[in-house]
Amino acid sequence: MWKSGFKWMFLILGTIIGAGYASGRELWQFFGDQSGLAIILFTVIFIICCYVILKISYEEQTVHFYPVLERLIGKKLSHFYDGMIIVYLFTTTVVMLAGGGATLEMFHIPYWLGVLIFCVLLVLLFIWDIKGMISMNIIILPILILGLIVTLLLFVISNGKPFSFDLEAQRNWPAAFTFTALNILPLIAVLAAVGKEIKHIGEAKIASIGSGVILGLISFIYNESLMQIAEEIMLYEIPLFAILKHYPYTMLVFMSLLLWGAIYTTAASGVFGITTRFRKSDGLPLWLLALISLCLMVPFTTFGFATLVAVLYPLYGIANLYLLGAILLYPILNRYKWE
Repeated sequence: MWKSGFKWMFLILGTIIGAGYASGRELWQFFGDQSGLAIILFTVIFIICCYVILKISYEEQTVHFYPVLERLIGKKLSHFYDGMIIVYLFTTTVVMLAGGGATLEMFHIPYWLGVLIFCVLLVLLFIWDIKGMISMNIIILPILILGLIVTLLLFVISNGKPFSFDLEAQRNWPAAFTFTALNILPLIAVLAAVGKEIKHIGEAKIASIGSGVILGLISFIYNESLMQIAEEIMLYEIPLFAILKHYPYTMLVFMSLLLWGAIYTTAASGVFGITTRFRKSDGLPLWLLALISLCLMVPFTTFGFATLVAVLYPLYGIANLYLLGAILLYPILNRYKWE
């Protein structure tokens, strides 16, 4: 049970820690000053949401997200959110492709060649179906998380500024809801696709609590680090590079590779969500559906990475608040069935 729980935990983390999050752009967009309480609230809400989604997926033994939507919001609204999730996964995966190409430019690889390499690796991943996704997350995520935490802590310590938390100054707490809402759609899409693979409800508890605590910890440390370079962030498309400029070039290269890995895991999650949604109806293998999806996405990568994150993410965060409310209220409205 523990082994499987950690497996789903890394799947969750791989879905959330992508281009926007690992680069710092997404965190800065929603949090920033006076956000300590917001991050704590986000951690609690995120754990609840993950558990509700996984529990429904386990009960329904799902292979894609539509049955989960039906349980949460009913048949009528499910059609709307079904389309919305597909559009969301499509557009955010485009963001990942753009981020992957932009990151490889640091190594003097042309942008379009970087995007092509990214797409080829994604298609190859899905030759192994769900096992490919899970194995990739288990390998990449521990290295990424450890590298990110160590880098951020060293930066904070070197600056000599301790973490601060003034409860009376925590005015940005509503950001916890919009930030969680932003991540609801990919969570439903990815976690519902593995409902049939979950063997015990205990796996859902381990995955939910573990992923929530890790994300909350990283988010707090990251946000504190960004606060110390607030005046410089506007000069960087990827805020993480503003932190890394204080390190040797080898650290910059190492973290750039980890950032690319984070982008890759979330792009894989987006493609996974789309392909599993349509696989049952047309019977095509997952890798072929991935290839078709990526061919449709590539032309949209001409938009700038920071522009896509700044415009799309807040819009999705607000639009998803209703779905977030439905998830949080689900255990209360179904308390007699909820064990």
